[in-house]
This record gives sequence, C-alpha cells and structure tokens, in this order.
Amino acid sequence: MSDLTKLTITEARDGLAAKEFSAKELADSHIRAIDAGNEALNAYILPTPEKALAMAEASDQRIARGESGPLEGIPLGIKDLFCTKGVRTTACSQILDDFKPTYESTVTQNIWDAGAVLLGKLNNDEFAMGSSNESSAFGCCVNPWRRNGDETNLVPGGSSGGSASAVAANLCLGAVGTDTGGSIRQPAAFTGIVGLKPTYGRCSRWGIVAFASSLDQAGPLAKTVEDAALLLQVMASHDPKDTTSIDTPVPDYRKGLRNGIKGLKIGIPEEYRVDGMPEDIEDLWRKGIDWMKAAGAEIQEVSLPHTKYALPAYYIVAPAEASSNLARYDGVRYGQRIPGDDLLEMYENSRAEGFGAEVKRRILIGTYVLSAGYYDAYYQKAQKIRTLIKNDFTDAFEKVDLLLTPTTPAPAFGIGEVSGDPVQMYLNDVFTVTVNMAGLPGLSVPAGLSSEGTPLGLQLIAKPLDEETLLQAGYALEEAAGPLPVPENWWNK
Repeated sequence: MSDLTKLTITEARDGLAAKEFSAKELADSHIRAIDAGNEALNAYILPTPEKALAMAEASDQRIARGESGPLEGIPLGIKDLFCTKGVRTTACSQILDDFKPTYESTVTQNIWDAGAVLLGKLNNDEFAMGSSNESSAFGCCVNPWRRNGDETNLVPGGSSGGSASAVAANLCLGAVGTDTGGSIRQPAAFTGIVGLKPTYGRCSRWGIVAFASSLDQAGPLAKTVEDAALLLQVMASHDPKDTTSIDTPVPDYRKGLRNGIKGLKIGIPEEYRVDGMPEDIEDLWRKGIDWMKAAGAEIQEVSLPHTKYALPAYYIVAPAEASSNLARYDGVRYGQRIPGDDLLEMYENSRAEGFGAEVKRRILIGTYVLSAGYYDAYYQKAQKIRTLIKNDFTDAFEKVDLLLTPTTPAPAFGIGEVSGDPVQMYLNDVFTVTVNMAGLPGLSVPAGLSSEGTPLGLQLIAKPLDEETLLQAGYALEEAAGPLPVPENWWNK
C-alpha cells in the first residue's frame, strides 16, 4: 500500500472503483507520508488527519452504495487562502491568528460535494503576496527538488508553494491554489507539476481571502494534465455570491484531451524573448515549438507590443487592490488584536505586528498609488495599460488559437538567494502576469530539466473560456515532453 501516494488522481479513481484499495487506505497512506516528510518540506501548515479519515470513511460508504462523486475518496490539500468551515484559515498571516471560518468557500464546497478528502491546509506566501513562499508567517515551504550535487534547499515558488511542493512530493494527489500574477503556474514550473490558471470568473472567488480582486483566480495543481482537467471540472461553477462569476455551462474538460492538435495555430510572442534569458529556457522553448510542429500544429510569430509594461502595471494594480482589501484587518472583529491606549493605536499595533514585511510593502505601494495627486499618474495609467495588454491578446487570437511561452525566466532558486531584492523577486512573474491582467486561462506543463537538474515548465495561453483547447494542447505537450525523472526522496530520511 506504500505506493498509493504515487498514483495520479485518474489512477486512484480507477483503483477505488475496482475495489483494489479503500478510500480510508488511500487517505492513511497520505497521512503517513505527511507525518514522515512534512517536517522537512513544511508544505502543510495544518494537517487534518482525523478529518481526512472521517471523510474517507464516508467516501467508502458512498462507494459501497454506488453513489460515488467525481472525486470520491481522492485526498487533496487546500491552500490556506480558502476558507474551510471550522478549520483554521490564516492566509499564512499572523493577523488572522486562529481564525476558524463559519462558512466554506464555494470552490472547496464543490470539491467536498464531489467526494474529495481534506488532508490539510497548505503553506503559501502571506496573503498570496510573493513568488517564493518566503513571506509566510509559518516559514518557507521547501521544494522537493534539489540542484545536482547540492543540498541547498530551494524555494517551491509562490504564492501557492505549499500546494506545489505537496503534489510534487506525493503528500497529496492534487491541490487547490490561487493565481493572481502567476501563483499557480510559477510554482508548478519550479516543482515539475501541472498548474492551471482558469479564465477570470470561471471559478468562484467567494470564500477565498482576497489579495487583488480583479486578478485572483482559483485553479488546480496536479501531477498530470488529465488530473488538472478533472479537478477544474469540479472546481468551476457559476456562483451568484460572486458577481464576477461567469454564468456559462462547464464543459467536459477531459472529453477532447486526446484529440491531438493537428491544424491548431500556435503563436510565439516575440516580446517574450527577453534580454539575459538563460540558455536553458531558450532551448526548452525551441524544443516546445518543435514538439508542437511534430504534433501537427502550425507555428506563427505574433506580437504583444505592450508586454514590457505588464509587470510595472501589475505592481500598481495588484497592490492598489490589496491596500483596499486588507483595510478590513484591524483587530476589531476577528484575528489578532494588540491593545493600545485608544482605537487608532490598537489599529496601528495590530497591523504593525500582524502583517509581514512584504504585505506592508505592498499596502504602502497600493495606498500611495491610490492617494490624491497620484491616482491619475499611476493607478489610472496602469488600468489603461491593462486595456492595451488585453487588446494585444485579442488581436493575436484573431490569428492563432493558442500561445506558447516559457513559464518562468529561470529555474527554482535557493531560499534566501533573492528575497533581499524585491525587484529581482518580482521579475519571476514576467511571463505570467500578462495572463492575469487580461483575464485569460494559462497552463504550465513540466517540459524538461535545467542544467542544474531542476524542473522547467512551458506555458500555454488560450482565449477566454477556451480551457478545452488549452488542456488538449497541454496534453499533447505533456506527451511529447515525457515524464520528468523523480526527485530523490531526501525529505523522508
């Protein structure tokens, strides 16, 4: 039974249906894996073994009655940004303290309704603000991969670092994350797994702790493209409680996975060839283009002329929205409260102690760009650039069906190697933020290893609500690239 953690979701579903093992045995194998490996990886900040076993037992009963849901008995990890009823939810920030929601986020409710099992809450950058998981109040999560001949702990990427690390280390069969500027796709690339950021509005944001409301989107992290398709199928829904939720039917994302990509037009954006990009990334991108050609796709150069403005515009829009969203954390109604001589001092003390350095930095930036005298110069201008970026994609998609780019400008770096330089850290999002600014779906697929022996990903970008084509092409890319080698299991030693 020790190999149950190495299954994909699809394989586990088949095994449960064939009565080869029970949901309780599947959950127990993952609980033991978490017990053995989480101290080294710090992927879970709150394992929930008792809840997992109880949910698994209920799944076994439903399976016995022939009432299985699409994720029946599948053990998953949940990013600590999703409110889980009665289970501590902190957004990995001290300011939320021991907050236990009295309600369930729509996305996680969809998952439990489908029969999935909660293994625990996963580590992330505080309030999802970061690209390395180093800003978490619970300490940095660790990437299960290491450089060749080097025992330096690497970051798993962020903000969904715990989600990515847990999937890559077989501490869950799949995980749920959020993506505001690349927070699913970048960690997926760093850890050698699949990460999908759906179209904005495809998954409800209700019950997710907000970072930047016009950019945040929930999505799956999984071992394979097929598993990501299955998870998205359950996560996606229209939700009247979220006014940005799209009221359109959810298609069967797995139906056309194996249809191939013959005849599809795939665009290569010239602006993604940035100065100083490592040869590893260039080589992988060229390989990806060759794989797409060999599978029958037509390759075409396209231009996204406003790409160079995407990162600076993102780091105005996102902090501005964060500044507004995080104003609710004041120590009055819930979370951490640090007393003061008066109400104002209590606010100041609670926020000063409750928020970490990166969150404070972004609140300050956001408040500044929204302030009188600077609103027009910064925030309004950034919104205009956002419209131009969206128009670039609209124009490109008149000529092609999909875009193919690298996911990240470099492989995973060591913990502490970049954290002292915020600008360098922000550059990790250079290939991913455009997708959020335009509200598009994006998929990162593991495609090879760097010269350091660590994973690299390729990103596919599709038209709004065209996750079907995105996943179809992702499956073809996954087949062409083949499986990555498995990282050495050092975390259980």
